[in-house]
Amino acid sequence: MTQEKETATHTVSYRANLFVWLALLILTAVTVMVAGIDLGRQGILVNLLIASVKAGLIVFIFMHMKYESPLLKLMLLMTLGTLTVIIMMTFLDTLYR
Repeated sequence: MTQEKETATHTVSYRANLFVWLALLILTAVTVMVAGIDLGRQGILVNLLIASVKAGLIVFIFMHMKYESPLLKLMLLMTLGTLTVIIMMTFLDTLYR
């Protein structure tokens, strides 16, 4: 007896893709504008926040992560958490030199 695994197909509308693409373009323009402003150390945090929002849009919309199983979402969250801790440790190291 063979069991066939059904795969659910999901499509994202062209309109949603267009809005996400426009949001990415706007966020890129905001990143360029922020780079021209002297914010000191907060400039890094602002650019990281903008980059995180852009990465979230790409992962959840273009890579269809919002349609995946909770286990895969948990694995992604754990990976991002580990990466965040490593980046924070790097910033702490450079801050106290």
